[in-house]
Amino acid sequence: MTEKEKMLAGLAYDPSDEELVELRKSAREKIHRINAEINQEKRSELVHNLFGSGKSLHIEPNFRCDYGENIHVGEDFFMNFDCVFLDVTKIQFGDRCQVAPGVHIYTATHPLDARERATGKEYGKPVTIGNDVWIGGRAVINPGVSIGNRAVVASGAVVVKDVPADTLVGGNPARIIKET
Repeated sequence: MTEKEKMLAGLAYDPSDEELVELRKSAREKIHRINAEINQEKRSELVHNLFGSGKSLHIEPNFRCDYGENIHVGEDFFMNFDCVFLDVTKIQFGDRCQVAPGVHIYTATHPLDARERATGKEYGKPVTIGNDVWIGGRAVINPGVSIGNRAVVASGAVVVKDVPADTLVGGNPARIIKET
């Protein structure tokens, strides 16, 4: 297995692998152009060239990610300013999702054991976000989390476990505040 194949499979992989370094470099060049583009229509075209898949989308600068090709968005996707998506594995959004300013979504993670961590290997866990989800400003979505359809993640929430459909979650760690 290549290091990229290991990464995408959620296995321990070496992020210093030459192919992965080149893919991140290519993504950063694309991101630079996206963030510099002031015309929204042109910016959307550039994002289509970065993301793994996407239909109609609106992205505000500044955006950051590792690879881009592991990000998949549905119809009518909106992302506000200053978001960071660490996409070493798949980040999947459903239709009509809204992402507020400063949201961070992480699929990348590291071993808990210090000796294992010292090897430099890391791994990832995919993040799945359903349809009609709203993620509030400065929320953090951690590796391996799934967010159900029509859920709302409150501003500043740190989501460490799955969020059921039709709920509002908030806090650190995020917990169900109410069912909608």
